[in-house]
Amino acid sequence: MSASTPVQLNKVLGTASLWGIAVGLVISGEYFGWSYGWDKAGTLGFLVATLLVATMYTTFIFSFTELTTAIPHAGGPYAYAQRAFGDKGGFLAGFATLIEFIFAPPAIALAIGAYLNVQFPDINANTVAVGAYLVFMLLNWFGVSIAAAFELAVTVLAIGELLMFMGVVAPGWHWNNFVAHGWAGQDVFSGAAVGGIFASIPFAIWFFLAIEGAAMAAEEAKDPSRTIPKAYIAGILTLVFLAFGVMIMAGGVGDWRQFANVNDPLPQAMKKVVGDHSGWLHLLVWIGLFGLIASFHGIIMGYSRQMYALARAGFLPKFLGRLHPRFKTPGYALLTGGIIGIAAIYSDSLVKFNDQSLTANIVTLSVFGALTMYMVSMAALFKLRKTEPQLTRPFMAPMYPLFPAIALVLGMVCMIAMIYYNFSLFILYIVLMALGFVGMMALRKKHLLQHNG
Repeated sequence: MSASTPVQLNKVLGTASLWGIAVGLVISGEYFGWSYGWDKAGTLGFLVATLLVATMYTTFIFSFTELTTAIPHAGGPYAYAQRAFGDKGGFLAGFATLIEFIFAPPAIALAIGAYLNVQFPDINANTVAVGAYLVFMLLNWFGVSIAAAFELAVTVLAIGELLMFMGVVAPGWHWNNFVAHGWAGQDVFSGAAVGGIFASIPFAIWFFLAIEGAAMAAEEAKDPSRTIPKAYIAGILTLVFLAFGVMIMAGGVGDWRQFANVNDPLPQAMKKVVGDHSGWLHLLVWIGLFGLIASFHGIIMGYSRQMYALARAGFLPKFLGRLHPRFKTPGYALLTGGIIGIAAIYSDSLVKFNDQSLTANIVTLSVFGALTMYMVSMAALFKLRKTEPQLTRPFMAPMYPLFPAIALVLGMVCMIAMIYYNFSLFILYIVLMALGFVGMMALRKKHLLQHNG
């Protein structure tokens, strides 16, 4: 790659591809991560938290789609916030998105290792995680058409697998199992139960985290004003159905407490119904990997586009904004995000922040970034409605201003709960934000001086 590399991304993605990206980015959240919420709140408490979060995401996506179609930009949230609030707003949304998309893949990579460990008990999860990074960074390097086609295929397989899981465990499902120990306290009105609901919020968010990443493919979409709304709306409806279906079915097959703190809750739940050696279990493990791979691969695509857009605007070093001359993909951005993710996999010291596992802490850090971006994006929507009423909006948020207001308020509620129950990780998040602000704003200032000079 050289300075003469073209900066035009290929416009090749249709509605099906964008739906595959939107759902694929998230679908690993149906396979793992969410079950830690049971440990915090119980099955019924976590069900309440998930209803709250699903409402937030549904109203958010219907509102966010207005921004995505009005400003189709590879920077996604960065571009919307920068247009509404200037460089500081752009930094806040852009860096928060980077934290979300940089720290989600290590958690997914570790889950890939955990799923393979079911089949091969002697396998090293960290080694598998690093291998996954190398394989899927390379796949993304070879072009968005290949990457999107792969994403769509594995997403469809992953959805089929989740439907299969629900069907196979259905004969062993009992309501009494699901409601047993369903609240963190003695009952729903206890302080422990209410506290557990709020403490479980980051794991409910994991069911839907990163769906907004499809916005970063907007510059590669054909007819984004038409394809993006269809893809987003179909995507959020798909994910809401799968989230509640998987959680409810897994919680009713036995003592759910036995797999509330594992990275492979679905295989563990299925064992309660079909036993340890059933062909269904092995099929779940192997095909279930597609769900993890779909999200892992999609989020790698997302972080590379966010880095590319921020570098193109001068917030990150110039080399991250270069495209491969043949494949027209941001190769340096792919590599840089991978290096950070691999480092996170081996940063076991992060566990010292609290009693959570490394995976749970990485999930929580990623959610801090996501919630920041959601709130800034909704604020940008309100601001642009006021300051740019003539902006072409192919899709307008329904029930405005109610939907974006609900998304904004629920985002604030979730953030307050996150801070209260994860204060030490919030401090780490703030430190990362502060360091990012100093470095990225300095680079932006230098970029503007060079460009205007």
